[in-house]
Amino acid sequence: MILIGTVHILNGQEMYRFFKKKQFLEEEILIPFNEAMCFGETCNDLFSQEFINMRAKVHQVSIQQYSEITLDPLRPFFKGNFDKINLWFDTDMFCQINLLTLLAWLDFTHYGGAAHLHLVDDHFELVHHFEIEVRGYYSLYKQVLIAKEMPKHIEPAPIKKGVALYLNYLHKDSYLMKFISEHQHVQEKELVNLLLHQFREYGLGDQQYSKIIESYRKGESLY
Repeated sequence: MILIGTVHILNGQEMYRFFKKKQFLEEEILIPFNEAMCFGETCNDLFSQEFINMRAKVHQVSIQQYSEITLDPLRPFFKGNFDKINLWFDTDMFCQINLLTLLAWLDFTHYGGAAHLHLVDDHFELVHHFEIEVRGYYSLYKQVLIAKEMPKHIEPAPIKKGVALYLNYLHKDSYLMKFISEHQHVQEKELVNLLLHQFREYGLGDQQYSKIIESYRKGESLY
């Protein structure tokens, strides 16, 4: 198979809208990855029907809605024969677990081209660049997101940090869960705003924090 062309995968719709507004890479193929893989269950068979069913349930949307929001933008990525893939992600946990998932998909599908990671800050400005060999990331995905185990070796450093945060953040003794415990009498909306400002390195949104708070206060386990 001959690989031709370049594609840019962006972590989410907000980054996609920002790049379009700024006319950044306007001649290139831009695709948002609208997921939150650091939250909820997943499975080995990436983007399979089982995966779709699980992730739609996590996000409390219909399968059709999940397909429209997450899968439809990815169709060119799934079908394209690209020789260069640029991945644009923030350094927080949310983004790094999404990144790990995409690298796992590339490994799973035996992608043989180049994968370039562009790390950006809160304003989507480039701060670092890595060239990544995708081989081995599918095994890491299964170890981290399925078995919930910390790999002995995982690179680059931002992914390693994101994985460490991911494997700990829902444990009852994590900084996040202790903070929620210490603010049990704070109204949910106010507590969500506190969490958004206090725990920026997690990169979670208001919907994820609301679910975590609700589950904690009901005594339900999210891990």
